[in-house]
Amino acid sequence: MNATVSILAEIPEDLHESLKRYLENHPTWDQDRVFAAALSLFLLQNGNGKMPETSQTYRACARVYLESLFQYPA
Repeated sequence: MNATVSILAEIPEDLHESLKRYLENHPTWDQDRVFAAALSLFLLQNGNGKMPETSQTYRACARVYLESLFQYPA
């Protein structure tokens, strides 16, 4: 099952402006896709996927990251 969780987060204004400019120049991306890609990449880079109990979580993060990168509009 693929579930979606809504997150409310405050980000610095400069980061918000950069995100707005990025989305204006990349119409196939939206805010949710950017956050999913950024968060999954962060977890892949900073998580510990070497432990057996975390390998399933690592693979799930990798799947979300790759799906967000290669997602195309319907």
